[in-house]
Amino acid sequence: MSEQENPIKIAAGDFTDSRVLALLGEHLAGMLASSPPGAAYALNAAALQAPEIAFFAAWRGAALVGCGALKQLDASSGEIKSMRTASAHLRQGVASCLLEHLLTLARSRGYRRVSLETGSGPAFKPALALYLRRGFRTGGAFGDYQPTPFNQFLHLDL
Repeated sequence: MSEQENPIKIAAGDFTDSRVLALLGEHLAGMLASSPPGAAYALNAAALQAPEIAFFAAWRGAALVGCGALKQLDASSGEIKSMRTASAHLRQGVASCLLEHLLTLARSRGYRRVSLETGSGPAFKPALALYLRRGFRTGGAFGDYQPTPFNQFLHLDL
């Protein structure tokens, strides 16, 4: 079955689903392995269940292909968190689909800006390229983040 015949569907993430928890574990491990000590801001499953965070899972049929979240920062802005494509589904449009879903949600909430924090180096290049293609621009730190030579902050005005 082709990707067109089996499109990506996005639904609220189920924290009782072992596949979702495994993908979040993969995400957290990857961020810790690719970041200097103290510079990884990836959230674990418990932190993603905070009331200000909307967490989503992306599915292609029965396969979990990715996840992502939108955190409310204040009444007019949000933050993209925990974007991850499952390793077996890289380069299949999963991240683009998730990002569009999160941006649509941000607009429906009336946000005027969406921001994100990411790292530097080879492990972060594909994500950075996606965000820049989608119109995000580099800028200053936001929220409680402290800038370091490793971290990058991106913003998109909606």
